[in-house]
Amino acid sequence: AQQSATVANPVSGASSDLLPHFQLEPEDVYIVKNKAVSLACRATPATQIYFKCNGEWVHQGDHVTQHSTDRSTGLPVMEVHIEVTRQQVEKIFGLEEYWCQCVAWSSSGTTKSQKAFVRIAYLRKNFEQEPTAREVSIEQGIVLPCRPPEGIPPAEVEWLRNEELVDPALDANVYVTPEHSLVLRQARLADTANYTCVAKNIVARRRSASAAITVYVDGAWSEWSKWSVCGAECTHWRSRECSEPAPRNGGRDCHGPELDTRNCTSELCSHAAPGAEDVALYVGLVAVAVCLVLLLLVGVLVYCRKKGGLDADVADSSILTAGFQPVSIKPSKADNPSLLTIQPDLSTATMTYQGSLCPRQDGPAKLQLPNGHLLSPLGAGRHTLHHSSPAAEGADFVARLSTQSYFRSLPRGTTNMAYGTFNFLGGRLMIPNTGISLLIPPDAIPRGKIYEVYLTLHKQEEVRLPLAGCQTLLSPIVSCGPPGVLLTRPAILAMGHCVEASAENWSIRLKKQSCEGTWEDVLQLGAEPCTELYYCQLEAQACYIFTEQLGRFALVGESLSMAASKRLKLVLFAPAACPSLEYNIRVYCLSDTQDVLKEVIQLEKQLGGQLIGAPRVLHFKDSYHNLRLSIHDMPSSLWKSKLLASYQEIPFYHIWSGLQPFLHCTFTLERLSPSTCELACKIWVWQVEGDGQSFTVNFNIAKDTRFSDWLVPDSEVGAPALVGPSAFKIPFLIRQKIISSLDPPGTRGADWRTLAQKLNLDSHLSFFASKPSPTAMILNLWEARHFPNGNLSQLAAAVAEVGKQDSALFAVSEAEC
Repeated sequence: AQQSATVANPVSGASSDLLPHFQLEPEDVYIVKNKAVSLACRATPATQIYFKCNGEWVHQGDHVTQHSTDRSTGLPVMEVHIEVTRQQVEKIFGLEEYWCQCVAWSSSGTTKSQKAFVRIAYLRKNFEQEPTAREVSIEQGIVLPCRPPEGIPPAEVEWLRNEELVDPALDANVYVTPEHSLVLRQARLADTANYTCVAKNIVARRRSASAAITVYVDGAWSEWSKWSVCGAECTHWRSRECSEPAPRNGGRDCHGPELDTRNCTSELCSHAAPGAEDVALYVGLVAVAVCLVLLLLVGVLVYCRKKGGLDADVADSSILTAGFQPVSIKPSKADNPSLLTIQPDLSTATMTYQGSLCPRQDGPAKLQLPNGHLLSPLGAGRHTLHHSSPAAEGADFVARLSTQSYFRSLPRGTTNMAYGTFNFLGGRLMIPNTGISLLIPPDAIPRGKIYEVYLTLHKQEEVRLPLAGCQTLLSPIVSCGPPGVLLTRPAILAMGHCVEASAENWSIRLKKQSCEGTWEDVLQLGAEPCTELYYCQLEAQACYIFTEQLGRFALVGESLSMAASKRLKLVLFAPAACPSLEYNIRVYCLSDTQDVLKEVIQLEKQLGGQLIGAPRVLHFKDSYHNLRLSIHDMPSSLWKSKLLASYQEIPFYHIWSGLQPFLHCTFTLERLSPSTCELACKIWVWQVEGDGQSFTVNFNIAKDTRFSDWLVPDSEVGAPALVGPSAFKIPFLIRQKIISSLDPPGTRGADWRTLAQKLNLDSHLSFFASKPSPTAMILNLWEARHFPNGNLSQLAAAVAEVGKQDSALFAVSEAEC
């Protein structure tokens, strides 16, 4: 009957005949620090709602009640709130958990809600298990365990790699296990980093100790090269390199020899060694030749004095012969025509350099090959040099040329400057230990002219080079001058650079400073040159700039992608003597060029520093990430670090611009005892998400000098300025014969193009062809690249290979035989 009445009159009787139904029940909550929490419940229809906590009713005055009506059913709704404080929970802490429950009444009965637990949130400080440092080989799996501290609610775990979040969704090589361990399926070089486990909940965030993971690569040998040609001693050799892969990040070097030498069969020997009788015969011939030369010179001098002194023709054979270095001469078998030999013919001159030698009108135009060595010293003969200077200047001209190494110092620092006097014979300027030189080829200076030429390396704070956008300085800033002088052939400026060049990653430009002081782009490498005044041969660590106008130059690059990288050289220095307990390790990050290394070494010598580790090269990418440095694995019982942070950092732009050629960070250590002399630690240098290097330092700070051999010597062999033939490896007359023989187009392609191909310069054929003498350009570039240690035998072999393609090119005349 009651049910029928309720259905018949739902508005008036439903509220009193239905059991309460909860629309909102209290849920579990956590108390953070001293903040109270609120519990709420809502029921319909209900006449009363009260909370009961841990079996006891909450006082009516602690309830906050709100009344409303459900719009869909018209039934009354009651909502009640209470607050629970930390003190209430702590009263029963340890006995049981604190819980609360709602009880709602109506005329039909009562309804209870679910229990809501109130807990005090916390997160302990210590991890139950932390990740540890490891060194693993490349492609090996890595598991870094992490058990977070105890806490309520349980902590969530995330991983940081060099302070950046590791996201397995973005890297398929990484995943996190349900037990919170970080797994790297296959270690990569980019995985070399510091890894940190981070645990967090609503109370706090805890960090584990960082674990340094080093991914190293053990070196492996490349394939053996082909056996070399059987040498004079009946031996041949082959070589291999530790480059597939090269050792990285402290990996093991390759074991075994790099060079393998074996005996050849007698049939493969190029020629037999000369007997004692042959040696005596050649010594006698040389002695006779020397006597003839001396007699000829005496006769020339007597003749000149009878004529009343020097006229416009200056006779001085030392001008041509002073630069000809002796080479090893071995007699060849008469039946072995493949050897590249030549008998010096001083009566023959080419027409390319008119006036330099007395011309012989009936001389052959092709290079002759009688007996003798191609690059042997000149024999006896008279060499007359023609110039157009007035007779009044003749004495000064002879005085200048009689000095083979003329050098004049300037008022300010000469360590970064070279200076000399040159004429049409050309010469070379070098700044020692910097890799910077200027080659002035023969006939680059017009005949009758004498130029005072200088070469200067600028400190970058002295010259303002504006850079825009992603541009970076890749080379030293070098001046050669005086600017505006007339050169009839390009000079070659050589200097180092620090770019890992690739067309898809870099746009590289040669900049030159104008007379107004502005910097202009005069050449874009890899593009068609807009003018024939400049050209650049870019190699792995150096560039060779052909220029017909002297001035101030620099190489500037603009990155085209984030894969573009520069080479940084990392060098470690420390005090040679340590009288106090403090000990400083200075880590220099340099642009990888010789001039910057020289400047740092000079600075460290003034500071009394010594090298404590072999220099390393790091590839620094245009990724906008900073460079970080840290020190690890130092015995805490002997040393302690005064570094407050876990690492030091050099901003990206300070390095990338290149305007600061070297930067350094100092790690200050303290010995716990004055008797401690042994230092062992690891120093990490890495770019975030990039390349990294590690140094294992293990030495005696009082007496260890094992790395002193790495330092650049104070001076290079030779003078900063070389004048005339002494500045060139190739003898003057031999050079002229090669030029006159290879410049004209030869049959079957036996000309300068083939020589360029043999010397791996065939990518520059269009530039060589634009010059009056392509062969001269090739030989000039060879001189710039290979002085003073170039192998003349290799050049001779290349010329010989060209000759084999055209038998007429190397015909031997009966008269010269």
